[in-house]
Amino acid sequence: MRVLIACEESQEVCKAFRALGHEAYSCDIQEPSGGRPEWHVLGDALKAIMGGQVTTMDGQVHEVEQWDMIIAFVPCTKTSNAGARHLYKGGKLNLTRYYEGLCGKALFLAVWAADCDKVVIENPTPSKIFDYPPPTQAIQPYQYGHEYSKKTLLWERGVQPLEPTCIVEPVATWCPSGSYSGGHGEQYKGMFTTDRAKNRAKTFPGIAQAMAAQWGGDIREDKNESI
Repeated sequence: MRVLIACEESQEVCKAFRALGHEAYSCDIQEPSGGRPEWHVLGDALKAIMGGQVTTMDGQVHEVEQWDMIIAFVPCTKTSNAGARHLYKGGKLNLTRYYEGLCGKALFLAVWAADCDKVVIENPTPSKIFDYPPPTQAIQPYQYGHEYSKKTLLWERGVQPLEPTCIVEPVATWCPSGSYSGGHGEQYKGMFTTDRAKNRAKTFPGIAQAMAAQWGGDIREDKNESI
């Protein structure tokens, strides 16, 4: 399958699909931290989603008539319920923040409208004021072998709900939203106080591997069987 992982700089999901033999590309306005620039499209995710010619950072041009699957980690800084306190100032709606959130929702809806049979969008719980469509499921890192809680929502079209692969007992909250307000215990404070938003946005490897295995499968095995 040709798979686009939109708004992904970590390349965790991209590499998981590549490991199973798929032609996967990450895309983001940031350079990738995953170490595979030859699989990364640096630029506007919406342009890449529309297909046509996409150019990876190694200068190679790839012809994409249509993606077989799109998985998108749409930016959520202005829409997440974790930052809802910034929506109001002195009891009044912060119009600038509200406008920025509406722009974030517009990007979400544009990705969801992509001409692709299989589309998945990942986001945290959005603020109710933005009236997002209902998600299809919620997942946690501790369902995929990581000892943390971090509720994540998925909007899925054309794929089955993601199944847990390795349920473990969570020992901490991943990047808790109350780190600065003192709303969490001492054992959680100081977690990712530097580059907190960037660390919070990264995909856990166990979740990335589950996505690739359950939604794409190992096509290397199919190729071996056909030889």
